[in-house]
Amino acid sequence: MFLALLLSAAAPQSCGYDRAVLMALDEDAFDQDPKGGWRSLSDRKCYAEAADIVRAYREARRRKRPSILFWHEGQLRALLGQTDAAVALFDAAREPLATDGVGWNIYVDGSIAFLKHDRAGLQKARDTLAKLPRPKGLGPGRFKAKQITIPWPPNLDVLDGFLKCFTRSYAEAYGSERCSVPDRR
Repeated sequence: MFLALLLSAAAPQSCGYDRAVLMALDEDAFDQDPKGGWRSLSDRKCYAEAADIVRAYREARRRKRPSILFWHEGQLRALLGQTDAAVALFDAAREPLATDGVGWNIYVDGSIAFLKHDRAGLQKARDTLAKLPRPKGLGPGRFKAKQITIPWPPNLDVLDGFLKCFTRSYAEAYGSERCSVPDRR
């Protein structure tokens, strides 16, 4: 019995999924549901399958937020070590300058610099993002019936983590405990 439990714990999780079900989801359910959509594959560390379904979804459907689907596929490709593909997808995830009030494109620049092993570019993006003034009226708010506080500027902690773990892979540097920085809320 113990051996069976040990073996089942060590066995890799299945990366199977129902493509038709995922492709039929609306964009919010496909992209933002933490336990559904492509994230259900990512949670099982099925990054290749998740990246492929994000690409298929992005290519097959009109999107309200196309940049975020490019971004999420890029993150998955980066986790897989597919750096050239990740850089191209991150670049495609840029927002028009007129609508980028939260430093998204600066975060994109820093993430690309990290992937390209450009420490000076990463440091420049980090410092630029850190100086970005908080937009008037952006404070605590509600998201999906929960009170949230948005750390300002968004994603500075990620760029700090990339600097802290600059010589590590994206998979190690992005969100690992070793590379995390204190919460700025």
